[in-house]
Amino acid sequence: MQITVRMPNAYGNKLDKLSKQMGMRRSDIIRLAMKQFLEETSEADRRPPYSKVSHLLGIVESEVKDLGQSHRKYLIQKVRKGSR
Repeated sequence: MQITVRMPNAYGNKLDKLSKQMGMRRSDIIRLAMKQFLEETSEADRRPPYSKVSHLLGIVESEVKDLGQSHRKYLIQKVRKGSR
């Protein structure tokens, strides 16, 4: 299949530079980028929402012991503090 893509000049310039550095044709680089994007996107779509963010859970400490139970209270306090 053949496809035509319009892109900003800056992308084209970077693509030309990368093409020369890697000794590859621009179309080969674009195919590799599309392959990676499509594989990552299709894998991500099949995962349940929890698994998409599980690596982020538990990595931040707020030092607020009841944040999970009283998150609304703390959010309102934060909003009120910011509007002053």
